Amino acid sequence: MRKFQRLVLAACLAAPFAAQAQNQQQVVEPGNEQVIVPQVDRRPVNVPKIPSNDFEFGLFGGTYSTQNFGANAVSGLRVGYHITEDYFVEAVYAQTKVSDESFRQILPGGVLSDDSQKLRYYNVSIGVNVLPGEIFFGRNTAKASALYLIGGVGSTKFNDQRKQTFNVGIGTRVFLKDWMALQVDMRDHIFTLDLLGKRQNTQNLELTGGITFFF
Repeated sequence: MRKFQRLVLAACLAAPFAAQAQNQQQVVEPGNEQVIVPQVDRRPVNVPKIPSNDFEFGLFGGTYSTQNFGANAVSGLRVGYHITEDYFVEAVYAQTKVSDESFRQILPGGVLSDDSQKLRYYNVSIGVNVLPGEIFFGRNTAKASALYLIGGVGSTKFNDQRKQTFNVGIGTRVFLKDWMALQVDMRDHIFTLDLLGKRQNTQNLELTGGITFFF
């Protein structure tokens, strides 16, 4: 009995020392602390300015068919800004010549003040890419392309008259490089004329092709 009491007393005296040793072990052995903290001087880094290619500038030429006066060559320039991958805005300025030679064969003096008049127009349009894809040239060459719809409003000056003009059309781009594309457009320019003694809306079709640069 005395032996048992001695064992219990020894256990009670040893318990505080065991708890203290365990606490010290927990303090001495922290988990995964970084022993050496490197002192590295950070050097300045210049971030390269990568062009967004959101702006465009292009030249084009083709044919413009003025209702009642036939078709003639047209040339112009365009500037634009791509708001997103799908939507863009574009401003265009172009000019062509209009001849009333066919009328002069019937009416003395024709219907224009001169037998040949310049027609100039400008417009601002918004377009949407509807069919982005690729065009293949042979087996191993593919170029990105986009089919788009476009429409807008502007002004046409013809025979000393300036008329509000609406345009609607369809076009396609083929990207030869990230910064250059071939562009083909077909548009209808709609404005009113009063040259034949009757005010009427005219449908003036235009087919053009050109090159566009992105920056």
